[in-house]
Amino acid sequence: MTTEPTKGVILISSGERHAWAAYYCARSIRRSNPDLPITLFTDHKMPEDGTFTEQVAIDDGHRRSKIDKMPLSPYDYSLYLDSDIRVIRPLDDMFRILEKFDLAIAHAHARNREATTVTWREDIPKAFPQLNGGVILYRTNPAVTKMIADWQHGYQTAGFKKDQVSLRELLWMTEKIRWTVLPPEFNIRYRKYLRVWHGEEADPAILHFGKYGKRYTLLWNSWMRKRGWFRFLI
Repeated sequence: MTTEPTKGVILISSGERHAWAAYYCARSIRRSNPDLPITLFTDHKMPEDGTFTEQVAIDDGHRRSKIDKMPLSPYDYSLYLDSDIRVIRPLDDMFRILEKFDLAIAHAHARNREATTVTWREDIPKAFPQLNGGVILYRTNPAVTKMIADWQHGYQTAGFKKDQVSLRELLWMTEKIRWTVLPPEFNIRYRKYLRVWHGEEADPAILHFGKYGKRYTLLWNSWMRKRGWFRFLI
């Protein structure tokens, strides 16, 4: 008898500001996916009000704690999200990707910056761009755990500010992980896309705007209200 894999979201925060950003990220998940478990790894205790399924205390937080804690996910199928995110629709269908693949991740939007095209060890074609590390859907299995360990080592030793430099090369080189690219509606980095997309082009799911990490709440935007998404963004 096959056991259904466990599924859930993990958020990883270091410091009070990022912990509160993760809290409001989780609230948007609760509104759009009320039954989806959410685990927070944090060094700052947050309210026990049902927003999080579980809080895991950490004492070694840093700017890129996600690379350290992603392998510790309690779920078979995990969705890691940065704290500067709002989820605005159900994600059940998204998790189905892991029935076929080990990992799914979206392209970085700003793909022509010098910091985004820099070479680590391998000369990689620009047509294989960096992937954004803010939305990572993955299976907790030995192959993925090994890749994340390599990513952790690469980030610590390469000396780049952006962890995506080493991630790009590891994904370019891997032969043991089945991975795929998520469409941009699962990691929308700029509001301009919401202004020009219509319903037949894309159905936005995950908003990843830097302002969400800079404030605890979001001021209402008229264009959000018109689209009926404002209820997810407080």
